[in-house]
Amino acid sequence: MPAKIDEDACTGCGACSEVCPVDAISVDDVAKVDPEVCSECGTCVDECPVEAISMEE
Repeated sequence: MPAKIDEDACTGCGACSEVCPVDAISVDDVAKVDPEVCSECGTCVDECPVEAISMEE
């Protein structure tokens, strides 16, 4: 399952998009994941400083 962003918790810092190996995350005011591109690696989950990202179940 692709990564899921909790938009209420996301601060839009961009840390997740910087570490995404497949460039599946874009950031405007908050991060957005393109589920068609996401490789489900979980790298962004560990990088998020506010724990706003989880892997969908």
